[in-house]
Amino acid sequence: MSGSEGKKRGSKEADRYSRQVVFRGMGQAGQERLRGATVAVIGCGGLGSAAVNMLARSGVGEIIVVDRDHVELSNLQRQVMFDEGDAAARVPKVMAAVRAIARVNSRVRVRPVVADVSPANIEQIIGEADVVIDGTDNFETRYLLNDACVKLSIPWVYGGAIGATGMTITVLPGETACLRCLFPDPPPAATVVTSETEGVLASIVMTVSAIQWTEAVKILIGDKEHLNRDLLAFDLWTNHYERIVSPTRRPDCICCGQRRFEYLDGGAI
Repeated sequence: MSGSEGKKRGSKEADRYSRQVVFRGMGQAGQERLRGATVAVIGCGGLGSAAVNMLARSGVGEIIVVDRDHVELSNLQRQVMFDEGDAAARVPKVMAAVRAIARVNSRVRVRPVVADVSPANIEQIIGEADVVIDGTDNFETRYLLNDACVKLSIPWVYGGAIGATGMTITVLPGETACLRCLFPDPPPAATVVTSETEGVLASIVMTVSAIQWTEAVKILIGDKEHLNRDLLAFDLWTNHYERIVSPTRRPDCICCGQRRFEYLDGGAI
């Protein structure tokens, strides 16, 4: 590459991220850290596809995208990386995301994983990630993710959305409460609701994923001071917002306290 070509490419990169770099919390140093970072997004549905979209647009260097499902027409109302052609062809969500990222930011590397996460593969999938974003839709997989992240000391950002309600918290292994500190056991199966039975609004998906992306970026650029260490819950329809202040690590927590990884060991799934 000639010197003039390098300058031209550098100028384009500077222009691409100019509005992000000028933000006082980011700066050029923060942008460089994003470029060298790897983020794993587990699940590429509503939350995951929105997070992947923002990660690619913001210039994160490598994104590991994990999902087993194909794009369906019912996804398009809230899953922003997919279109009617993807649904008609039943393209795997991960591969549709790869193509969408290439259109948005061709400089971003994508590591596609078309698979279920399981005790057998989760550590290998996330092992090189600097942070993990939860785009899953069930507690068992989240507990598995929590086990793996705590064991490997990888920060992760939990998120959930159903109807018009959402919830999120950032987990820093060894520093903050983990998921099992907050919810020692999964809810009874009979009480669990899904988007098929309760519906889900695109607005709550975008809200939760935006918080997840922001928390992940804070971690990547080293701004721990401004991380959310509380469990946030909100309902966009009723305008109810709740901050469950300062959940603390439990010394008796099975996962981060006793370091018994029941879901990772396969005994709890």
